[in-house]
Amino acid sequence: MVQTRWTKDQIKVATHLYCQLPFGKLHQGNKEIVALAKLIDRTPSAVAMKLGNLASLDPAITGTGRSGLGKGSKADREVWDEFHGDWEKLASESEQILVALRGAKAAASAALELGSDELDYTGETKRQLVETRVKQAFFRKAVLSSYGSKCCMTGLAEPRLLQASHIVPWSQDRANRLNPRNGLCLSALHDRAFDRGLITVMPDLQIRVSAMLRGGAKQSFAQTTICALDGRSIALPERFLPDAAFLAWHNERVFLGD
Repeated sequence: MVQTRWTKDQIKVATHLYCQLPFGKLHQGNKEIVALAKLIDRTPSAVAMKLGNLASLDPAITGTGRSGLGKGSKADREVWDEFHGDWEKLASESEQILVALRGAKAAASAALELGSDELDYTGETKRQLVETRVKQAFFRKAVLSSYGSKCCMTGLAEPRLLQASHIVPWSQDRANRLNPRNGLCLSALHDRAFDRGLITVMPDLQIRVSAMLRGGAKQSFAQTTICALDGRSIALPERFLPDAAFLAWHNERVFLGD
């Protein structure tokens, strides 16, 4: 396999994958790295090395004393800066590149995996539905991997019961609806409570439970699963620390405070 200079498209899909993998899984044996390597005609070790280079640009990694490989190129930095300013573009462009690489047959298979309920739609409507699901899948994977696939409030580690919860809702902020810093990994129960304003996370990352719930929660289940969290701090993510401005928005616009 002849190795050539990395193209912008290749760096984009590598960045796309980097955002969805825990730092500890950036190795050549990772099946997702092997799959991407095959798609872009690189060796798994070359892709793993590129992800390590990207890690050297990530403040969440370098800020903890880790350094990645420290050999990010100018093009790596350009792609990193471009997409960290526009997460919508990251997910859309990268997925378009991947679909082109996989070919039409693979694209059709990906659409089928979204569920049979999508198959009744045709044309532009179906395309939009598939694109939305793809974007949501990116956001979910980026958020869950950042939190080690554990609820940041309870530590629940069953992926089937976890949600990538938007702090500022999808419909309220188009520019940040795919920004992993606009996400929290929550259990389905706590996601619902967060969405309804019964619980929030303060900018200092402390959990607050609404007085409306604390005062009316007579059941021991509600007391132990939600009310007992009041005043505790969330578990910190490996990357993509929740943005304080998004948390303040939720506190002010959604949370049913005291």
